Amino acid sequence: MKNPTAFVLRTALVAACVLTTAGAWAQSTYEQDRSACMRSDSQHERTSCLREAGAVRAQGARKMPMAGDTPESRMHNAMKRCVDLPPENKAICERMVHGEGSVSGSVAGGGQIRELVTPVPAVPPMPPMPPAQPMQPMPPPQPMAPLQPMPAMPGAPVVR
Repeated sequence: MKNPTAFVLRTALVAACVLTTAGAWAQSTYEQDRSACMRSDSQHERTSCLREAGAVRAQGARKMPMAGDTPESRMHNAMKRCVDLPPENKAICERMVHGEGSVSGSVAGGGQIRELVTPVPAVPPMPPMPPAQPMQPMPPPQPMAPLQPMPAMPGAPVVR
């Protein structure tokens, strides 16, 4: 919606409806959005606005809280998602579940990015190499003994 008043009204309505059920919130949001849409001068904008208001109402009605949805159960479920990770990642996952790190983005915007920066000790530098020793001259090669013919093996073919 391009109307800033409707945005402010929707934001205030969301804040006020935190303690009410999702269905009641969806209906009251729809009524506020619909009245803002009807004030539009353009028929095209009004049609798009009403379609969006109906989608918001339908989405809000589907988000009724579940019977066992408590902060403790959500924490338990989040910790269960860390169980199958490798040990070094499991510890970081559990720290993030407990609120460490930062969160950016939004579900409506496509997803939340969670980040936890952990300092890692630097790898110690390699020790310096010892200074190069001067090369020692190699001893001269020794002459090889002359080759002797091999005795023929019994049963082996003879090459002449």
